[in-house]
Amino acid sequence: MPGRPGPPRPAPPAQRTSRDAAPAAKPGPSAAPAADGPQIQLIPASVEGALDAAEEAVDLLLDSGRTPGDVLVITTGEQHPWATHELSFGEASYWAQHDAGDDVFYTDAQVADRAEARPVVVVAVNGGPESVTATALKAAHARAGSLLIVCGDPQRINSVLGAGV
Repeated sequence: MPGRPGPPRPAPPAQRTSRDAAPAAKPGPSAAPAADGPQIQLIPASVEGALDAAEEAVDLLLDSGRTPGDVLVITTGEQHPWATHELSFGEASYWAQHDAGDDVFYTDAQVADRAEARPVVVVAVNGGPESVTATALKAAHARAGSLLIVCGDPQRINSVLGAGV
């Protein structure tokens, strides 16, 4: 009898109650992360491997159900090949893709302040001066809605941030 549809039928009213309670509970937790900022994940990688680590992180995000438009990737050193390719068609076309918001968007740390917030921001610390890395991490933190993933050398990242990530 427990496997029959009868017991699951009483469960939906309980679920409705849970759903009714969940929105009341969500404003509290939502407010707390907004005040504290996004969850931060550090993926240790060398300068040479940071871009590959960021790519793997993006693949995992997409495989886990994130939509491509949820993700912004910022590089601190050499631009991501996608950004280089898209910029070859001109900045207007490149930023129009950003504004459309329907795909993963890759940008350089030096112009990351122009990018809009997204639920997930991935930073590839793949070179560049520490001042650029610091600016990129601040921009990424400000733009990440719920998750900030930083790929790079933990010692360098911590020294730039001045504290453990």
